[in-house]
Amino acid sequence: MKAGQAKEWDVTHIPLDFAQEYPPYLLKHDILGMAKQGVLKIDPRMVSPVERNMITITSNVSVILYNRKLISDDKVPATWDDFLKPEFKGKKFLMNIRPLHLAGLVPAWGLERTLDFARKLAAQQPVWGSGTTRLNTAVAAGEHSLYLASNFSSAKRAMSKDATGNLNYRVLEPIPTRIVEHTSAIINTASHPHAALLWLEFLASLEGQEIIDKYEPLRASVFTPGSATEQVTRGKKLSVVDWNHFGKYQDYEAKIFVAWGFPKEDTRQ
Repeated sequence: MKAGQAKEWDVTHIPLDFAQEYPPYLLKHDILGMAKQGVLKIDPRMVSPVERNMITITSNVSVILYNRKLISDDKVPATWDDFLKPEFKGKKFLMNIRPLHLAGLVPAWGLERTLDFARKLAAQQPVWGSGTTRLNTAVAAGEHSLYLASNFSSAKRAMSKDATGNLNYRVLEPIPTRIVEHTSAIINTASHPHAALLWLEFLASLEGQEIIDKYEPLRASVFTPGSATEQVTRGKKLSVVDWNHFGKYQDYEAKIFVAWGFPKEDTRQ
């Protein structure tokens, strides 16, 4: 993309981790304007109000995954701060070294409170790991009882494959809700920009959203009435990662990682 050679593709995915790096390489279509005027049948809330050419087509929330054979429902943390209790110190729960889920608390808590919580979690001496699927599998296999935190869609997928029925999840409020979870835009070297616009419109349509909920699975937009994400968050207190946080998320994750205090490589010769 940076070399101007991405000519075989029309649409690109923009991950939260690198959101700041993509805008210079995107086509400057005013998708928001077309959505508001009804030229494209897209919910305007799905489109970036600043860049106006990026659209979010999925949402996801962070949940706690646990194994009921190893920890009973009544012992599972009911609040985020419950993870700081003495009984959860000393390798009692899993944490992903990618701070995607903790960063999702910044909209509700602010950065400083989230960083303070991150430091206290690290002091609990959790078991660190990487890869949501791998960590979900570890809980399902009974290697660990508790995981902070998994994607709702990933947790439900793991539960659907769990023959024992021991896997379960819990939603803690405020719920980290990434409404900008899967963001797409048209590349400025696109060979078929108008077809790309129609593709984005289809992804945002009720039919496209139903397909996403069925096959992703369960990742249709929170703006789509009746979607899995809309249902699980309905009436609850949310920490909404919206467009205001989209370009800042990479910085949130970096600061949380520093707050965890992992040892640094000794570069002395």
